[in-house]
Amino acid sequence: MPTNAAKPMSVKLDQDMRVRIEKLAESRHRSMHWVMREAIQQYVEQEEKREAFRQSGIRAWNEYQETGLHVTLEEADTWLAKLEAGQDVNRL
Repeated sequence: MPTNAAKPMSVKLDQDMRVRIEKLAESRHRSMHWVMREAIQQYVEQEEKREAFRQSGIRAWNEYQETGLHVTLEEADTWLAKLEAGQDVNRL
């Protein structure tokens, strides 16, 4: 069996949530299974992006702690304005 083959998994839902999913599925002419898979996929992708952003912030903070190097908003704005004006700017 391929390693990426879908495998069944159970989830316990209260009756209210089940009814809500059924209504969504009916209104979209989809199965409840499709709605739940779509919801899980979107949630996981969103959370993966959130975690990647969080890890990026942690790496930036650690780098700042090690080097002390940083750029202020005003310095970045000035540098970007020069770039936009077509000036050859190598460093901030």
